[in-house]
Amino acid sequence: MSDFDINQFEIKLEPFYEAQSNEVELYTAAYNAKLPVMIKGPTGCGKSRFIEHMAYKLDKPIITVSCNEDITASDLIGRFLLDANGTRWVDGPLTLAARHGAICYLDEIVEARQDTMVVIHSLTDHRRELMLDKKGELVKAHPDFQLVISYNPGYQSLMRDLKQSTKQRFTGMNFDYANAELEASIVVKESGINADIATKLVKFAHATRNLVGHGLDEGASTRLLNYAGVLIASGVSVKDACNMALVCPITDDAEIRTTMNGVIDAIFD
Repeated sequence: MSDFDINQFEIKLEPFYEAQSNEVELYTAAYNAKLPVMIKGPTGCGKSRFIEHMAYKLDKPIITVSCNEDITASDLIGRFLLDANGTRWVDGPLTLAARHGAICYLDEIVEARQDTMVVIHSLTDHRRELMLDKKGELVKAHPDFQLVISYNPGYQSLMRDLKQSTKQRFTGMNFDYANAELEASIVVKESGINADIATKLVKFAHATRNLVGHGLDEGASTRLLNYAGVLIASGVSVKDACNMALVCPITDDAEIRTTMNGVIDAIFD
């Protein structure tokens, strides 16, 4: 581990983020108190961007893990590997963060298997430690270490949810899409389009969000609005950009697509 450089995980350029409320202050308080944080909110509403923004603001490295059902405890903690000199231990992202004082961000935590998540428990209470059973080492978390998890509660079910024994180890923050005016300003900043088009894109996004539960699982996210804005700014027509970035990604239903295209025409004509 002597050649490991934690600085490679630093955010060099400030990520653009517009605060909706007092989330920056709340997160800072949790970090200073060495408390783990759970971020809940819909897809593409800015959860990951917020964590990156806070890592930059606090001047701390951040190690991000995109969780999926194939992730094992060893993937998070580490394992022995064979090389030309025999076997060597390689820390996983969770161990690296705990050992070197980084923020460990587990994105979409519910996608990981429940048995994998048990390994984080000892890092989220007063112990702040991680036992590497295979190596016979107890890692005491660095004072700067913090564990952050995120997920979209709108997609959760009995089969895809965190156990209470895990949830109650975290402080929690609820995120949602920004209000229309702020969301439009975000799209302007991120994509470079003018305020009038951004406002109309946001209006369309709200129309799709009103269809959630009535043909759509989820409406157009702020992320998708930024994609549409980037396409428009590059010279793509508004209708083609909206179809590519806002219609095709969220539904395969031909009837709903027709309805959404009618809404696009009504808003932009």
